[in-house]
Amino acid sequence: MPVEEYGKEKPKTVGLKDVEVDKNYALVISTTGGLWRYLIGDTVIFTSINPYKIKVSGRLKHYMNAFGEEVIVDNTDKAIAIACEKTNAQVSDYTAAPVYFSDNNNGAHEWLIEFEKEPDNITAFTYELDNALKDINSDYEAKRHKDIALRLPIVHVLPKGSFNEWLKSKGKLGGQHKVPRLSNERITLEEILAIVHH
Repeated sequence: MPVEEYGKEKPKTVGLKDVEVDKNYALVISTTGGLWRYLIGDTVIFTSINPYKIKVSGRLKHYMNAFGEEVIVDNTDKAIAIACEKTNAQVSDYTAAPVYFSDNNNGAHEWLIEFEKEPDNITAFTYELDNALKDINSDYEAKRHKDIALRLPIVHVLPKGSFNEWLKSKGKLGGQHKVPRLSNERITLEEILAIVHH
């Protein structure tokens, strides 16, 4: 199922013969007659269609597509790495969610980032992150064009230990639990901000 179909009342699915290289799909298991189907939760990208080869690109719940930008964890991990390299920073953890349109502003992505080593200039880091995402994801670039749908990301630098505090508040502190990287909803982001500002 193309990722952009996720959440629709009657999502369209495609067979192997119709998949495209470098496009994100959600894996769907179905009975041979198609009577029943189940979303596994993983997203994949086909790297080849002759022969068929895939790579896992993330999880269905961990992506942002509030404005048609189709940003997945694979995109943001790469963009964070590029921004860190260009600003001599090191990120230990992050999460991001959309800021929806308001009467005064168009949309944006809001980022909460915990640094192992902070960049000298957070504005420069934000620009590098944004530019890297534009290079990696053409849908994001299209939505950022002239700030029509998305404006520059909003980046908050969190004190060290903020994400662990949130995990602890959820009873999920430990190696098997992780902070969701991306979400189309603001619940996690707002909860973490509330802990930080408390």
